[in-house]
Amino acid sequence: MATTIPIYLEVGQKRVFASALDWPGWTRAGKDDKLAMAALLAYLPRYGIVPKTARIDFPTAAQFKVVERVTGNATTDFGAPGIPASSDTKALSAAEAERICALLAASWKVFDRVISKAPAELHKGPRGGGRDRDKIADHIIDAESAYTPKLGLKLRTPKRDDAAAVAATRNAILDAIRASAGGPQGGEKRWPPRYVARRMAWHVLDHAWEIEDRST
Repeated sequence: MATTIPIYLEVGQKRVFASALDWPGWTRAGKDDKLAMAALLAYLPRYGIVPKTARIDFPTAAQFKVVERVTGNATTDFGAPGIPASSDTKALSAAEAERICALLAASWKVFDRVISKAPAELHKGPRGGGRDRDKIADHIIDAESAYTPKLGLKLRTPKRDDAAAVAATRNAILDAIRASAGGPQGGEKRWPPRYVARRMAWHVLDHAWEIEDRST
């Protein structure tokens, strides 16, 4: 029997993102609602590696319930989710914060495994574009460093080959999410921690899957 998964749709002028509210990183896009949800369902097996890594039970079959539609912005149409769900601002329990952290940490582990196995030069797209492996890894680190102020953090951007610094940055992000439990979810110039985790996990997994696809 298929498990019902609550999702929200972020609707831009050019594309729609469908995101599973309770599964950070399980977010896919399409040109309309149906295509976005079809893409989300198609990625169920691929995303399933994340909860497996986190040792969290995950359904093998799913159906979706759209619980909210939000209006997208320029970020949406550019190709990235850009709007939190209204439920992201609800109180966050310690248990939920820990679960979110486990899934975000698992997303990083999946990305690191993909990077470790990928060739330095990846197949180019049909127009000859696309970053190679190390450029993608640098891009992920730069983007996550740009996200950290949204959690109230001020951190230096680590170098890709400085494993200790990368780990310290990731741990600081997880600690900030845990510390938000029971407190305000977001605020001026900040994102709700649920949304930070969803955005970060989506970004790292989107590029992990890109690397896998361009390695074969």
